[in-house]
This record gives sequence, C-alpha cells and structure tokens, in this order.
Amino acid sequence: MALGNHRPYYHICTFALFQKALRHQTINLYSVTKILSGYSNLTQRLVTAIIGAAAIIAGVAYGEWTYFAVFFVICFFSLLEFYKLAGLDGLIPLKTLGTFSGITLFALSFFIERNTISPRYYLLFFPLASLVYLVKLYKKTERKPFTNIAFTFLGIFYIAVPFALLNHAAFENGYYNYEIILGALLILWASDTGAYFAGTLFGKHKLFERISPKKSWEGFWGGAALAIAMTYGISLYFQSLTIVNWLIVSFLIIIGGTFGDLVESLLKRSIEIKDSGDSLPGHGGFLDRFDGLFISAPFIAAYLEIF
Repeated sequence: MALGNHRPYYHICTFALFQKALRHQTINLYSVTKILSGYSNLTQRLVTAIIGAAAIIAGVAYGEWTYFAVFFVICFFSLLEFYKLAGLDGLIPLKTLGTFSGITLFALSFFIERNTISPRYYLLFFPLASLVYLVKLYKKTERKPFTNIAFTFLGIFYIAVPFALLNHAAFENGYYNYEIILGALLILWASDTGAYFAGTLFGKHKLFERISPKKSWEGFWGGAALAIAMTYGISLYFQSLTIVNWLIVSFLIIIGGTFGDLVESLLKRSIEIKDSGDSLPGHGGFLDRFDGLFISAPFIAAYLEIF
C-alpha cells in the first residue's frame, strides 16, 4: 500500500521515534570530559578545540552532506542544551517538540537551498510549530503556560533560525560552496582565540561588567586583531568574496560574535550558572562554543543576500 495513504500515521511514528531517541540516548557525548578532567582548563580547551575544529573543518570542506550532518548535530544538541537551561530556571518548555521543530526547520532550509524541494515546503514548519499551543492546552497543572510557550519558540528562533540561515550562505543557485561557511568559522574562532588570550594576559578594562565581569576591552581588541589577520589570509585562498566583502563579513562576525557571547552570558546569569553545559571540556557546552554564530549568522546571510 502506498505511503501517501498513511502520511499522518507515518509522521506520528517518526515523531514518536524521535521522542524515544531523545529520552533514551545511548551515545554518551560526555565521556571525553571524564578523560580530560584531570588536566588543566587550558589543556582541555586546546584538546577540545583541535579535535572539534578538525571534525568541523573536514565536514564542511568534504561536501554538502557532511556539512549537513555536522550542523544538524550542533543544532540538535544546542537546542537540547537551551531547553535544559530553561528547565533549570523553573520553566517547562516543550523540549521534544521544540527540538524537533528546530531541526526540521534546519533540514527544510538545507533541502530548499539545495533546490531539492520547493520553497513552499517552508510552510510545513508552521503547523508543526503551532502544535506547541495545542499541547499546552492539555497541561492542566502549569501556572504560566504562555511563558513556557514563549521559551519553546525562543529556542527555535535563537538557535535553529541562525543555523537555517547558514544554509543560505552555503548554497548559491543550488550549488554548495564551503568557502563562505568555512571562512566565517575560521574568523569566528580566531576572534574567540584572540579574545581569550588577550583578555587573560592583558585584560583590565571591563567590556560589559554587569553581564560578563571577565570580558575586557583588551580581549575584544585582541580578538578583532587576530580575526582581521585571519580574514586577510582567507581572502588569499577563498575567492568566493572580494577582500572588501571578507572584511565586512569579518566585521559582522567580530561585533555579532561579541554580542552573541554577551547574550548567552545574560541567559546564564539569569539562571545563575557558569557554563551552559559540560559536553565540550574547557569550553563548557554547545551554547558556550557557538553563541557567536547565533547573532552573527543572520547579519552575514542578510549582507550576502542584499549586497
């Protein structure tokens, strides 16, 4: 019998399997933490950065499907981490539905930008996300259901939308080009690295003490200097953008990445925690590592599309 005659049943089964996998994860992503726990924070940070960067660079550079797999995983665990943090603050967002809606949006964006499916399939996302309202109608014991609804949507908007916009930057007329994505990541990492070491060695003047007491102007300028140096090197090898456009993208990443870090610090400060998680030794969690992308990605996608 044709699958088309059983589409509702098929989607229910798909969601049920997703929910089961979410509840009973068999892969322990935190095992590396135990191995590195005996080393200094700097050692943990360097080892995690080398392994993580190598995996991401290889995935992005190898091809569109490995790129998709890498960012699907990052998007998935970033969403899980966000909803876990919301739960620590006494909120009850719909973790499963929010995560499923977010990665669905990312996947739809990928296949649409790849010209595999029509842009009209974006419309599938909206009824899926609207199920949040219906589910909350039957949660009788919740005191603030609309606050929980708002945080469910915030996770999607804060995390999944920027990742979906990365797909727009990764494809041009349906063809995958790794240069912009890889270049943006290298610039972001250079900015983070420069800010970390410059702030650690020379940091005296607070950048935004109310939100993040450890961040300094010295760290900001150190990150900006290393990011600009990386941008120049990238422009020599990646010809998808002119040097001027690369510098503008670099500026958007430096500013957007800094504000992304501060926004995530604001989230953690409101919950009174130091790190968003412990899955990435020396770095904290997925939100700690990729917070710069959440703010800079929309600006990069908008700039590349309009200009």
